[in-house]
Amino acid sequence: MRTPDSWRGARVTVVIAAVTAAAWLLVLGSGSQAEAVARGAFVPGFLGLELPFRRVPFALTPLTATLLHADAIHLIFNLLFLLFCGRAIEPVLGRASVIILYLVGAYAAAAGQYLVAPEELAPMIGASGAISAVIGAYAMLFGRNKVKVASPELALWLHALWLMATWVVLQTVVGIVFSSADLRIAVAAHVGGFVPGVLLARPLLLFRYRKA
Repeated sequence: MRTPDSWRGARVTVVIAAVTAAAWLLVLGSGSQAEAVARGAFVPGFLGLELPFRRVPFALTPLTATLLHADAIHLIFNLLFLLFCGRAIEPVLGRASVIILYLVGAYAAAAGQYLVAPEELAPMIGASGAISAVIGAYAMLFGRNKVKVASPELALWLHALWLMATWVVLQTVVGIVFSSADLRIAVAAHVGGFVPGVLLARPLLLFRYRKA
């Protein structure tokens, strides 16, 4: 399957990217980044706790965390991957599917991080978990058989795993080289977001074209 060469079919992807960038600029311009992280980041250890300060309801923090980024490099790196992969999958899967992938990815990323470190108090911010689902769907729809194995299906899954590993490594490198020392790369969140993208790609494709 070839990737589309037009942005006209990727309006939802562009809107998500624009809203994410606008949210970061708004927080940056207000000078309240520390407060925004304290109120809107996903923090596994806060589940069920009564805190001495007001926060976004815990159930919504996987979403508000996608609007918070450590710095411009963190934001730009995430949005480049979102735009590249979203531009490819949105014309194929449809607008609603991109929204589903992004939302499910955000919550799956939070769930993955919670399962690994339920008492973690370090805030998790960034859209990379949600974007991981978009990347996972891209891997399944546009992955090419470059691995010499007997089964094309197995080759596709190996390609998806390779892309997931590359995504996690790139995030780690960006975090180490460019971002603040306080930014910790949540590997479990990236894997958690990637998995539903891989699993949902084909069902969403079949659902869209079920009457074709």
